[in-house]
Formats: sequence, C-alpha cells, structure tokens
Amino acid sequence: MRMRFKPYARAELLAADFHIHDPFHLQGQWHQQFARPQQPLVLELGCGKGGFISQLAAAHPENNYLGIDITDKVLILAKRKIEAAYAAAGRPIDNVRIMSVDIERIRTILSPEDTVSRIYINFCNPWSKNASSNKHRLTHPRQLIQYRDFLADGGEVYFKTDDDDLFRDSLGYFPAAGYEITWQTYDLHQDEPAWNIRTEHEGMFTEMGIQIKALIARKLPGPDSVTWVEPKRRAAPEGPVPGSGD
Repeated sequence: MRMRFKPYARAELLAADFHIHDPFHLQGQWHQQFARPQQPLVLELGCGKGGFISQLAAAHPENNYLGIDITDKVLILAKRKIEAAYAAAGRPIDNVRIMSVDIERIRTILSPEDTVSRIYINFCNPWSKNASSNKHRLTHPRQLIQYRDFLADGGEVYFKTDDDDLFRDSLGYFPAAGYEITWQTYDLHQDEPAWNIRTEHEGMFTEMGIQIKALIARKLPGPDSVTWVEPKRRAAPEGPVPGSGD
C-alpha cells in the first residue's frame, strides 16, 4: 500500500535533534555524531516506521544506532516511535540518529572510517517482479559489497524476511559477496532467539500464517573472499541504427 504524502514531515524532522538533515557531509565522521563516539555503531537499513530501531536503541545505551530509510513520510513515523520509546525508558535520545537516504548510494554516506559492527535488514522490498529488478535488493551482492567498505571484519548482518524467493536467493548472495552465513532458519518463531524484536510487519505476516525466514552472516576479511562479478553491460552497436535514415 502506497503511503500518503505528509506535508508536515520535513519540518517536524528538521526540528528533531536526532535527525540528520545533511548526511552527505558527514562521511568519515559518523561516530562523532553521538554523545559517546567510542561505542560500537550499528545500522538498520530500511528502518521503516521505526518499530525495531526504537526498541533496540532504547534498550541498549551501550551502542550507537543509525537508522536509514528513503523517504521522510516513513521516517517521521520512526521519529515519533523513537521519542515514545525513550520517554518510556526515562532516558534522553543520545544514542540513535535517523536520516533519509537512498541505500543504493550508501557509499556516498559511509566510509571505512565509519566502522560499523553490525547491520540489520528487516523485511526489505523483495523486488521480485522480474529478474532485472533483483539488483535493487538490499541483500544483492551489489549492495553487500558496498557494505563491506564500512562493516568491520567479522562484523555481522542480521537479515529477516517473509519472502521465500528473496531468502533463497540471499543464501547465495551472501557467500558470493564475501560473507559467511553462520546461522539460518526458515521459521524464526519456532525456536525464537532472545535477540529477536518483532516488528510491525513481522506480526502482520505471522498472523497471516507466513513463516519468517532469518539469517546471520559474518563479513570475511580480504577482497579474495568476494567471488561475485558484476555483469558487463552490453556495448552499444556501432554504426547507424537500422531504419534511422542515416
């Protein structure tokens, strides 16, 4: 379902101290955006309405958290959930930041100096209409290789999805991009781990009888661990195009 435009969203986000208004000038300086820059930095890519990151960050003051989504109309909901979670915990919002960015451009935001210890990807768009759209998946090798730039060696990616095809394909994506899958399940709730935080989407899919798939992958060191090679684009034909009249 397409979310309606929220004309108030930008102004409300700009008024929030924990919203990053211009992230493109902070590459290499992300740890310094937090009150305790020495703490581990954790990302949620596609934080959506904020149900996950708000609970996680409020419960773990020992880490710093950065939530990223593509539009303000979604991020405004995350902003409000974060405020509510921290109010309930009785603590200031000092270890979480949020921003609107196209994750396909993440290399323009984060650099190797912005060492990240863990990445969460929860219920991202499966892009399963046709094979050509698969490259936009947040677990596609094109993306996973970008994450290698700033994810620490041995750093982990936690991935959850309801989509069978996306999960099956991701089981191949991670090793090809230089990650070792250390844990996986086709039914997360059958023996639910203590670290799991159920998101709004997770509850909805579970009520529909859809099993939640999940995995944890660890980044392997060195470029030799990456075996995926981006397909070359077809070269444009030389000479006049038939029927062009040239």
